[in-house]
Amino acid sequence: MEAAAQYSLEDDGAGGERLVLSGSYLISTIGFVDHELFDIEGPLSAIDVSGIEQIDTTGAYIAVRLASEHDAEMRCADPSIQRVLNAIDRTGHRADLTPPRIAVWKRVPMEMGQKVYNARSGIYGVIGFFGQILLGFASLLRHPSRFPMKALVRQMELVGVAALPIIGLMSFLIGVVIAQQGAVQLEQFGAEALTVNLVGRITLRELGVLMTAIMVAGRSGSAFAAQIGTMKLTEEVDAMRTIGLSPIEVLVIPRILACTFMMVLLGFYASMVAIVGGAVVGQLALGIPFFTFLERIQEVVPTYDLWVGLIKAPVFGLIVALAGCYHGMQVKGNSEEVGKRTTLAVVSAIFAVIVLDAFFAVFFTEVGWG
Repeated sequence: MEAAAQYSLEDDGAGGERLVLSGSYLISTIGFVDHELFDIEGPLSAIDVSGIEQIDTTGAYIAVRLASEHDAEMRCADPSIQRVLNAIDRTGHRADLTPPRIAVWKRVPMEMGQKVYNARSGIYGVIGFFGQILLGFASLLRHPSRFPMKALVRQMELVGVAALPIIGLMSFLIGVVIAQQGAVQLEQFGAEALTVNLVGRITLRELGVLMTAIMVAGRSGSAFAAQIGTMKLTEEVDAMRTIGLSPIEVLVIPRILACTFMMVLLGFYASMVAIVGGAVVGQLALGIPFFTFLERIQEVVPTYDLWVGLIKAPVFGLIVALAGCYHGMQVKGNSEEVGKRTTLAVVSAIFAVIVLDAFFAVFFTEVGWG
């Protein structure tokens, strides 16, 4: 039977104390005294372990640590115990745990350069993923019977029909805000009537499609990444490959087609609802009759403003779907990766949409649709 771990404090005759350890200092017995040992204030001149009957690495670590903290001499008569103590002592280190830090004016450029350099792997990955999608489309064109029509219809319902209420509410409020704030500013110049022009052009050309793309990125893009990422973790994607199904054809292509097509309808729907919101403000605050506001929209808004929005919409939908599906397919390891990739999908999609919107603004201005 193992003896209990014991200790005592004895006068060393020089004004200090000597800690005497006895019994068994094993992982199964040390728990009764370790807190008390580390509560000893000292000073200790020596730690005598000659009375220890059995010791393991846990007990040896306690003894070595006590000797180090009190700068005490270790006294041991048993060679076998001394070997254990020496082995534990050699594994310890007294190095500075805080590594030296590079100066901030060097560290920041280095970190930025490393991130830019690492971005190339992401670019290669996106290009490769887009290539897989093109190959998947080509395969479906050769074998139309494999086209996942039910999955496409389901995704169109989730991306488009289910999003109508929230996008409609958002667009209506945007139209209200634009009309109200625009009228306040134009009133200073006696041009409140131009509120119609402001609401019609900015919603059809810019905000209707842009805000819809941001909403779809947060709603559907994140869902794509989370759904596909979870399937990767549960090995459902690998199971599809095992039974001869292509994950690109079954999971990715229906989502990309649904998001690209439904963005056109959602963008147009959002613009119309925003105009209705502006017309409500015109009726209540500006004295412009509701239907007069709508008729005036047809007169002051060029047709190409509508085409600008409709051209941008499918491109934005493609970007959102690509970001969601790509990051979903990159999930591996653990569930934390799902959250990380979902966040990256939303952030990268919104960033790409805004950058492309700026590009389209310059492009359409150059071709005379400004």
